[in-house]
Amino acid sequence: MSVDVLRRIAGRQDGMVTAAQALSAGFSRSQIRHLCRSGRWLRVARGCFVLAPELSPAALRRARIRAVVASLGPGSVVVLDTAAELHRIAGLRPASAIHVSLPPNRPRPQRITDPDVVVHQLTIDPHAVGEVAGMPVTTPLRTLADVILRADRYSAVCVLDSALNRQVVTEPDLARMPALLVGRRGAVAARRHLGEADGRAQSPLETRTRLRRVDGGVPPDALQLEVRDGDGCLLGIGDLGWRAARVIAEADGQAPHHMPGAVFEDRARQNRLVNAGWRILRFTWADTLRPDYIPHTVKAALLHPY
Repeated sequence: MSVDVLRRIAGRQDGMVTAAQALSAGFSRSQIRHLCRSGRWLRVARGCFVLAPELSPAALRRARIRAVVASLGPGSVVVLDTAAELHRIAGLRPASAIHVSLPPNRPRPQRITDPDVVVHQLTIDPHAVGEVAGMPVTTPLRTLADVILRADRYSAVCVLDSALNRQVVTEPDLARMPALLVGRRGAVAARRHLGEADGRAQSPLETRTRLRRVDGGVPPDALQLEVRDGDGCLLGIGDLGWRAARVIAEADGQAPHHMPGAVFEDRARQNRLVNAGWRILRFTWADTLRPDYIPHTVKAALLHPY
């Protein structure tokens, strides 16, 4: 029995090993059962185990996705929201579900007991399948097409913006997406979502804030607006802005603004902009859930400048 061999295999697979790999390394089935009962190993899918149950939530999540793919066997492909997750495309609501597709001509598995595993049978061209960390997954473009066909408008535009901003796809890539939508349910709405995508948005919160303004009749005339003084020195960059009225709207997410250094720099930047004659409006995720609040606040600022 070689523990080191199995650990090396686990190290290449997000901490996960299969029963077949453990048996090949010299472990017996009774030893595997004992390790699981004792809590030293964690069963994450049929015939798949994590050797270090104390993994971080993110690492354990990747191990579970890998285990589901391994347990379903050849031909399984990570799809939809889970594929977007592996491609690090933001904008969808966090979910525990793991979406995997099997070939349409293959019988559906009968022994899946994990309620978080959702098995689809999508028709996927081989050219639309790539890899992320050795796992078969739909390509970014195919993933986006599948997601925006099923998502609501705000979520769809968020994932498109995120993919563009993170350079997972390019504008020319998106120009090819309509061909992937033809004849599929939701194609008409999905094509409209494509027309609203803007890779300058740096977070889903910025996208949602922009869409609220568009829906409320006050679309910004600039994203990532650079404000400079008379000598051309950069005073700051606003998330969204209206140049003529000298109004900037900021999307205040938690992560970027809670570190002490970021808080101090954010305040200094705001002071520079205010002293230069700009009004700063700040909005949170909760504000985007109130359809009228953001456009009403912006309209008031545009109508009553300093």
